[in-house]
Amino acid sequence: MDQTAGAGVYAYRIARTLNSGFTAMMISVGHRTGLFDVLAALPPSTSAQIATAASLSERYVREWLAAMTTAHIIDYDARTGTYFLPIEYAAVLARMAGANNLAPSAQMLSLLAANEDLVVAGFRSGGGVVPQAYERLRATMAAEKRELIDESYVDALLELMPDMRARLEAGTTVLDAGCGDGALTLTFARMFPRSAFRGIDSSREAIRSAWERLEESGLCNVEFTTGDVANVDDRRAFGLVLAMESLREQAFPRTALRNLAAALKRDGVLLMQEVASSSHLAKNAEHAFAPMLYAISTMHTVPVAMAEEGDALGLMWGRERAVQMLTEAGFRQVRFEKLAADPLSFYAVAMR
Repeated sequence: MDQTAGAGVYAYRIARTLNSGFTAMMISVGHRTGLFDVLAALPPSTSAQIATAASLSERYVREWLAAMTTAHIIDYDARTGTYFLPIEYAAVLARMAGANNLAPSAQMLSLLAANEDLVVAGFRSGGGVVPQAYERLRATMAAEKRELIDESYVDALLELMPDMRARLEAGTTVLDAGCGDGALTLTFARMFPRSAFRGIDSSREAIRSAWERLEESGLCNVEFTTGDVANVDDRRAFGLVLAMESLREQAFPRTALRNLAAALKRDGVLLMQEVASSSHLAKNAEHAFAPMLYAISTMHTVPVAMAEEGDALGLMWGRERAVQMLTEAGFRQVRFEKLAADPLSFYAVAMR
């Protein structure tokens, strides 16, 4: 193969990748400023008209529009000097798209980059990055997730566990292991007032936010505590345990799973959400979001676990390893489900 030609093709690929990274930053800006939402509601408009509708500075908006035009994210008519976001583009970039909105994910680029120095230091020392360094990331992602968590989402989860709705209506106990700011816990509690709910998370800021939201809700069947999921020591206490996108950040996930299994009643159910992936790199090669997910894992998931000298599963720890670890923890019945509204995740339903 011609070395020069090969280098040229490779250089083009790298240049395209760099362009994509900076484009992602601009998508984040468009999401945070509401520009995509404004564009989705406007006919072809000038930069001045768009800025006025968005209550933003025209000069900033004009430069952002140039970045989005050259990245082929929005359409531009040079004859009229107008910009337009077609409905099919808005369906993946504006808040009207709901769970299909990809723009929020672009925020992670700059949020993770803020800790690049700490992660690079970890590469050299083998150490990690304490979770407190990611509080802004956690708060931003929690705010975006709150918009997606509602009763219809809970209904979809319960369809994965056919008998659970009746148990919750009659009254059972639920543990949300890694509850974050409590959005899902509170939604469950509001829907099932006869059941008792407990949320636990290692982030003091998240639990503080959860308590504030609980006080605003007026619910009296919920409590939140700060703690490590791996230290849960309840025995046969819960009819349902939720572990939603939380096991991967555990320093000691095997211990956590064993304790969660022990915390279930005899007929209790564990519902675990993780990224839908394989435990084998070769099988993830064609995953549409694999580069992004492995990068997030490198910059956040692994460093957080390494801070406690833990196992560091990584974001893409995968279904095969999940089966192995759930079995080792004492779960004898394990099945994997998908939600139409969440194609990037698998949901493991496990019973002892």
